[in-house]
Amino acid sequence: MTTPMRSRLVCCFVLALAAAAAGSARAQEIPKSQLGTVTQMVGAARIEIVYRRPVARGRQLFGALVPWGRVWTPSADSAAVLTVSAPIIVNGGALPAGSYSVWAVPGEREWTVIFNAVAHTFHLRYPEGREVLRVRATPRSGEPVETLAFDFPVVDADSATLVLRWGTTVVPMTIRAQAR
Repeated sequence: MTTPMRSRLVCCFVLALAAAAAGSARAQEIPKSQLGTVTQMVGAARIEIVYRRPVARGRQLFGALVPWGRVWTPSADSAAVLTVSAPIIVNGGALPAGSYSVWAVPGEREWTVIFNAVAHTFHLRYPEGREVLRVRATPRSGEPVETLAFDFPVVDADSATLVLRWGTTVVPMTIRAQAR
């Protein structure tokens, strides 16, 4: 093999490695909305919420980025998923054991929170006709939270408060274990 031909092969090999490395770096980009999980026992029910945590980044949130009166999931890239190991009561409504996508219809004075039987779905495609439970929740103002979060700030033996927080909006929901 001649030296110019060998040089071309080496050059092509180096370019191929560089292209592969660039593609690999793009494939390993860190998502802007990180995966979050919160788990809590309430009575005999194990409750887990898995979601992507969008960040406010200076944007107006409710009434702007998330319009009033339109179905939205409190997650990015994929719908938030709530899994319960035993039946529970959410804001007075019965939710059987299982996995559900979580959706909401935000309003200035009242929210509707929806648990849908299609657990794993894209965050912009609400699965019509598969609702398992719809409950109302009353939002309130709280300390600003940059990254969307679910948490359980109050937990008792057979009840808890599940809270959705983003920006200055706090949406509490009462969870009760169903008696067996």
